[in-house]
Amino acid sequence: MSRDTLVSLFCELVQIDSLSKHEAAFASVIKDKLAGLCLDTTDDGAGPYIGGDCGNLICRIPATADGFPVIMLNTHIDTVGDDTGIQPIVEDDEIHSASNTILGADAKAGITLILAALQALHDQDLPHGELVVVFTVAEEIELVGAQHLDYEMLQPLPQMAYVLDGGVTPGQMTTQAPYADKISFEVRGKAAHAGVEPEAGINAIQIAARAISEMKLGRLDEESTANIGTIRGGSATNIVPEVTTFNGEARSHQEEKLARQTRHMRQKVEEAAADAGAEAEITTERSYNGFALGPDDAVVQRGIAAAQQVGLQPSLHKGGGGSDANIFNEHGIPSVIIATGAHKPHTPEELLRIPSMLKCYEWLIAIITLQQ
Repeated sequence: MSRDTLVSLFCELVQIDSLSKHEAAFASVIKDKLAGLCLDTTDDGAGPYIGGDCGNLICRIPATADGFPVIMLNTHIDTVGDDTGIQPIVEDDEIHSASNTILGADAKAGITLILAALQALHDQDLPHGELVVVFTVAEEIELVGAQHLDYEMLQPLPQMAYVLDGGVTPGQMTTQAPYADKISFEVRGKAAHAGVEPEAGINAIQIAARAISEMKLGRLDEESTANIGTIRGGSATNIVPEVTTFNGEARSHQEEKLARQTRHMRQKVEEAAADAGAEAEITTERSYNGFALGPDDAVVQRGIAAAQQVGLQPSLHKGGGGSDANIFNEHGIPSVIIATGAHKPHTPEELLRIPSMLKCYEWLIAIITLQQ
């Protein structure tokens, strides 16, 4: 596929809104494009279970030659946040948003690459093994699409998967990702008139502030992080606030470290509440499990060999975030994340580097067609 055609396809896709749980219109476009290649797409029915207007899309493509593994290609079709009406601008070798919105290259660059690769297989009659293409919904809100994917529809499970949701550097694969816990806190003190009898109250915001100030947060070590991301409490300046809620997370590539950090965060809230005579309710939920694949794993070996075939320097990356690859690995599908040419996701500075996207396209074709 030519540069202009690839760029045109990407720009078309990012102009179609696809907020998390509102992906139906965009999903319809994908179905139409796959139908144009004589490919059938199935909605797995996850929509109602996650409160969305459509489910994950699954497309199976029969093998055209023997000796290939069954490969799954994946990316997500939702965009982060609530930006709509995205207008892409092409300037030299980069594409960015025309206004103060995200671009949506996360992950519509990946969608572009998958659709372009399938077009090439169709037009050039390239030999390949069986492919399972999965477009997930609601990835940006805690990976719920992948978590509710109908894995029975993937049986027998693909031997490996490539998740097109990576960064700007062609040839880079994320082969490790952390475990993560979500932690919700509620501190319940006692309301009182802040001007008449403040000593009769127990200030829930103050308790929360003390607890948070004593937590170890941010970069904890080379493989662990923690954060408090939201806080809410109080109703008026003249009322001692009775209730404060706040939410955080902890991540680590080592499950023992994650458990230790989660206990630490809970302990600081429990201690601050007890000292003030307040109550604390804390809930912890595993967001996703980590994974670690190495150079000897078949999915990694294939990615390396394909990168070298198209003149790229392959590199293995330890990621700090979660993705659908975490969920797929947990379900027994060895999965890595590969680069797409996207840069600075989740920000108005997000952009897509066209030369990088073109090399990632070549790399993806090589991954699919490589005979080993």
